[in-house]
Amino acid sequence: MVSDTKTLSTKREINWFKALIQLQAAFVLVVGLHVCIFQAQWKTIFFGLIVVLIGNLGVTAGAHRLWAHHSYEASTKLKIFLMICHTLSGTGSIYSWVKLHRLHHKHFGTDLDPFNPNRGLYYAHVKGYCLHLSEAQENAMKDIDDTDLKNDSVVMFQYKYYWFLFVIITLLLPVNAPAEYWGESIINAVTIAGFVRLSLIFQTCMLIHSATKCLGLSPGEKFPSDTNLVFLFNKTHWISYHYLAPWDFQTGEYGKYGHDCTTIFIKVCEALGCATDLKTVDSKTVRTALVKSVDEKKSIASCLYDLHMEEKRIKDNIFRPSKYF
Repeated sequence: MVSDTKTLSTKREINWFKALIQLQAAFVLVVGLHVCIFQAQWKTIFFGLIVVLIGNLGVTAGAHRLWAHHSYEASTKLKIFLMICHTLSGTGSIYSWVKLHRLHHKHFGTDLDPFNPNRGLYYAHVKGYCLHLSEAQENAMKDIDDTDLKNDSVVMFQYKYYWFLFVIITLLLPVNAPAEYWGESIINAVTIAGFVRLSLIFQTCMLIHSATKCLGLSPGEKFPSDTNLVFLFNKTHWISYHYLAPWDFQTGEYGKYGHDCTTIFIKVCEALGCATDLKTVDSKTVRTALVKSVDEKKSIASCLYDLHMEEKRIKDNIFRPSKYF
């Protein structure tokens, strides 16, 4: 299959529908800022932020860590909750999102990567989303294993009824709440709980694929960075670590490790018995993997995974936190 992709075109044509989504996402944030300052009630603004966090949780704890990388196992009730949260995000079906993300990981930094960060932050965060997959990428997508997704009834239910769920959960319910319960105007409700909320979630979702360019440290780059931007965010190596051990549930999407909101949520779910088999790596395993990589001439990523499969993680939860350093 790899040899076949070399003969196929890597040229990507623009997807005008997705390009319009990108333009709309940027435009409504400007309009939404005006509405937030001069027109909307504080309740509506607060409600919009809460819905953004819930929708983002569906992407990070659900589509990304649970279904894309199997960093933990979830009960059916937790899966249904995360499926609803992901639907609320408006970022497409779990099935489609996971397959595209797995393609991104498998061919990271190559022409087969739909969000190739080697082509710059703009390509990874904006342009890559606005293009159709090339012939080579479509062919490579056929090699992405989706058996687990097809065998997951929650994923396939959302995939089958996605647009019906989208209208109800993503559009109608969030917009109706401010107008129904505290008398917000329809225009303000649609702007903040609708367009602005979806735009913010869309940007955080795209940041999952572009974080290596804006939140990850490049080779030779010092930490902390010699820039005033450190007051806004810090660059870390945890972004790069995610591509070595994507199944580590403690690795945050935005540069944190072990103490980001999604990780804490997963630990709470473990304490409640909704999440099990939380996968992670300790410092001893990393050292062993480095030695194993040199001795066996294998990649560090594969050595980490092999060692993980050989070991059984000591159970812990949010009330008895452990640090893996």
